[in-house]
Amino acid sequence: MQVSTQTQGRFTIATILDTRMDATIAPQLKHSIAQLINEGHNCIILDISAVTFMDSSSLGALVSLLKMLGNRGDLIITGARGIVADLFKLTRMDRVFRMAVDVDTALGASLATA
Repeated sequence: MQVSTQTQGRFTIATILDTRMDATIAPQLKHSIAQLINEGHNCIILDISAVTFMDSSSLGALVSLLKMLGNRGDLIITGARGIVADLFKLTRMDRVFRMAVDVDTALGASLATA
């Protein structure tokens, strides 16, 4: 799994560069983002705009990461589209996660509520 990270203000932006988030990626995804959380990066924007397929194992990994953050931080999912966005809606996870169209929108909304 390929992840690019950068920091912008209080946010760490983790961009998934793979097009598939499935059972082979889920453990690596969870480990990579958990490592960021353990290093003190508690405000994370996860950009999945390159992802064209996602299964329940990756969704489960994201739920686990959200639980890991608890009240200490924020996990915002950006760039979900097509069948990936449909998965979030079908499972009602779009009500559990903070979601934004893109990174700039997530940053703007977070600055407005900060």
